[in-house]
Amino acid sequence: MVQKQTITYKSDIDAIVAISKRLCIFEERYKQSSEDFFHRYSSGDLDDTVDFVEWSNMYKHFLVIRNKLEKQIVHAA
Repeated sequence: MVQKQTITYKSDIDAIVAISKRLCIFEERYKQSSEDFFHRYSSGDLDDTVDFVEWSNMYKHFLVIRNKLEKQIVHAA
């Protein structure tokens, strides 16, 4: 059984840096970018292994934070 893990970050910048580092581990392990993986996984081309579910969730989290930071940058400019 996989346990749900909650990680709290001090800021969105800290979060995106930490998540990016974790994404790199999967990218190196599976020799593909997170973007390519996510497209293939979302299309149903890949199984629901523990690694792939974790990678997918982590990438979705990355996209949410990146979008939030991009909006903050646009509003600040």
